[in-house]
Amino acid sequence: MKFVRYEADGQISYGQLDEDGTIHALRGCPFDVIEHSGDVTSLDRVELLAPVEQGRIIGVGLNYAAHAAESGKEEPEMPMLFMLPFAAVIAPEAPIIYPSQGRHVDFEGELAVIIGHKTRRVSEADALDRVFGYACGNDLSERVIQRREMAMGAMLICKSFDTFKPLGPCIATGLDPTNLELTTRLNGEIKQHSSTSDMIFPVAKLVAYISEALTLLPGDVIMSGTPSGVGPVQSGDTVEIEISGIGLLRNPVIAE
Repeated sequence: MKFVRYEADGQISYGQLDEDGTIHALRGCPFDVIEHSGDVTSLDRVELLAPVEQGRIIGVGLNYAAHAAESGKEEPEMPMLFMLPFAAVIAPEAPIIYPSQGRHVDFEGELAVIIGHKTRRVSEADALDRVFGYACGNDLSERVIQRREMAMGAMLICKSFDTFKPLGPCIATGLDPTNLELTTRLNGEIKQHSSTSDMIFPVAKLVAYISEALTLLPGDVIMSGTPSGVGPVQSGDTVEIEISGIGLLRNPVIAE
């Protein structure tokens, strides 16, 4: 199933999305209980929003073998994690704002893992049962700032500018996250084309590892890392992240 969060006639709702674009409105949030309200609309009559409205975002660095190789770095022995601000999240089609102090901003297409249940110390074997579903994500990064921050053992501002975390277009459930095709296009040209099978730490491992230390809550997002092929964006570009079974996340880039 696919679920969307949308605005129509000034009201924000969640809905179950059919393949033909029909949306069946839900009562409340699907993380709680999936109950249809009886209202029906369609994609062409609503504005899609980011599929989660609040929560924490946990980033994962160097989690694809080919990306670690292209970065000239050894594969990490444990997940390389960092926190990201929810305020950076934007919806499908919303503009990515290239910041005035930006000098080199890269796209990073990623599988976003949406937690569905309160989770603490879950085993790797049971970890995927705690996941509600998956979305497309873009972990945009300002590399000049990132290099300066990482030299001091930090990483925050480089990935945290407003609009640097597009999510969407929906949350897809029932997928096997170990072998999903991920494609990133810049102005229609393929820049990243990989499979989640290249992950160093698969989704189940990430959920289990993170939950050893902190309680994951419904709506929390794990940005599970990007494959090889990352590259720069400029004002006027359009970035598309497409993942099999989920859909297409598209965002234009504009100057601040």
